[in-house]
Amino acid sequence: MEDEQSFSDICGGRLALQRRFYSPSCLEFCLSCPRITLRSLTAVTCTVWLAAYGLFTLCENTMILSAAIFITLLGLLGYLHFVKIDHETLLIIDSLGIQMTSSYASGKESTTFIEMGQVNDVVINEAIYMQKVIYYLCILLKDPVEPHGISQVVPLFQSAKPRLDCLIEVYRSCQDILAHQKATSTSP
Repeated sequence: MEDEQSFSDICGGRLALQRRFYSPSCLEFCLSCPRITLRSLTAVTCTVWLAAYGLFTLCENTMILSAAIFITLLGLLGYLHFVKIDHETLLIIDSLGIQMTSSYASGKESTTFIEMGQVNDVVINEAIYMQKVIYYLCILLKDPVEPHGISQVVPLFQSAKPRLDCLIEVYRSCQDILAHQKATSTSP
């Protein structure tokens, strides 16, 4: 079963949250950001090329135009491959663990897996960001030395930066799966 809801990020941009139910112990969330628009791409390209043409008219050196084209193409490829994330996915399986995947605009994917035995809890935390208080979802990992301690905090949905209402939806479902996992692991 799959459902989709619309939310907004901390700057007011649109986000789409897809929730896929595979079983009571397996759930996947996919948070999609808006794709890069042709309008913004054209605006940036024209600005760089107009600045280069202005320098060309002052210096009368064709290397400036060639460098502007080359830098624009390299910058665009770098942005699409290393910066612009189209969607972030969180897959929770109570008997295995949590998998986080970031899919970039170029098609590249980055995946991280955390075993369920390392997970202490999933919480909503707050932070100060650009003179605002924002909320983010994070995974608390158990400290291997101290049983009740926390060794690391792993933030989720770092690129999308969803607002609190979206985080609450994901948080409640994560807590249901963690409770199901704890109930099955403690029963004989």
